[in-house]
Amino acid sequence: MNKIVVVGAVAGGATVASQIRRLDQESEIVVFEKDRDMSFANCALPYYLGNVVDARDKVLEATPESFYESKHIVVKPYHEVTSINDSKNTITVYDRVHETTFEAQYDTLILSPGCSANALNLDSPIAFTLRNMEDTDAIESFIEKNQVKNALVIGTGYIGLEILDNLYERGITPTLIHRSTHINKLMDQDMNQAIIDEMDKRNIAYRFNEQVSKVIGNEVHFESGKVEHYDLIIEGVGVKPNSEFIKNSNVTLDDKGYVPVNDQFQTNISNIYALGDIITSHYRHVNLSAHVPLAWGAHRGASVIAEQLAGDRTIHFKGYLGSNIVKFFDYTFASVGVSPQELKHFDYSMVEANQGEHAGYYPGNTKLHLRVYFDKTNRRIIRAAAVGKKGADKRIDVLSMAMMHQLTIDELVEFEVAYAPPYSRPKDIINMIGYKARNK
Repeated sequence: MNKIVVVGAVAGGATVASQIRRLDQESEIVVFEKDRDMSFANCALPYYLGNVVDARDKVLEATPESFYESKHIVVKPYHEVTSINDSKNTITVYDRVHETTFEAQYDTLILSPGCSANALNLDSPIAFTLRNMEDTDAIESFIEKNQVKNALVIGTGYIGLEILDNLYERGITPTLIHRSTHINKLMDQDMNQAIIDEMDKRNIAYRFNEQVSKVIGNEVHFESGKVEHYDLIIEGVGVKPNSEFIKNSNVTLDDKGYVPVNDQFQTNISNIYALGDIITSHYRHVNLSAHVPLAWGAHRGASVIAEQLAGDRTIHFKGYLGSNIVKFFDYTFASVGVSPQELKHFDYSMVEANQGEHAGYYPGNTKLHLRVYFDKTNRRIIRAAAVGKKGADKRIDVLSMAMMHQLTIDELVEFEVAYAPPYSRPKDIINMIGYKARNK
């Protein structure tokens, strides 16, 4: 009997195991997860802490028991894979409960260990990171037990922004700091003004070019010299790949510790696959490598791997477009394509429009800012970004599909919008980008 071993039981690992079982009823599938919980909704964690998601069981999508009962897949929590012997097709596993170590054999190995949250090593009981359900439970328990009234949020990535938004909605007064002025890095920096405006509107304190130097009790000392008191600190300062256990194997890692894969999600070892936050792949629309640690890629990878193992070699991964989105209070920030930092690889031009999201005479009209970059050598779209209270998600999704099919910026005039006054204009903002591009 073929034995498939999966490392990691959250988005990528649980999904790939499930997808394999859908196509393969015979193989033995075992999933090792180093932490307590499997298959929880990572993206729900800030919203659960903000009481927007009102029940814990809505975040936990499966347990080892329910997974085995419905799919006949064995999931072993608190089992950490510590090394891979790819010449013998074995892994070494540490049972964290019984403090024992054993070897497990595999025919196919699938790596989905994800990433860990970076920590500032503040050595303080009031400081937390947020990466999994155990972190979430610890923060929730701390908030309730200590009747938290205010919190310091460190970092302006998606975790920092979403946590700040949700703590505020819960009634906890947040303060935001970031070590530089470069915030929400997936967005064009001059399109981030609404982040500042939304905090000003609510009298939320924030400081950039600021860092914590030490924490003594509830007293937080900053490099600026300020000393302030906080009940809670949440650090959102990036992640690092959980690839230490891979280093002594023959599986290739890049210089940052991520696993490069091909368009079948294979590593350089043919019977070892990888997916999720741990991998690097490539963009679909341009010839650049890409690391896109977001949910869509993990789910797409799971499907491709399952099809490959079931024998359908025609199914390949065509690459990322990097679509991403975040809500911050009343605004949505979304983009697709290469990052702002990667634009330097292209001879590009940019077109933008800033207009009402729908017909001006219809109530509730708000401004939508849309910006599109295109490669001047072939006029194909390489990046788009949108900010607004309404409609940013729709336009980025439309442009994602356009980029998928390598449309030029000029072809956007042909986009036929589903028009009615509450939703758009006869010439949608996407059409306007196409018309404006005629002068570029």
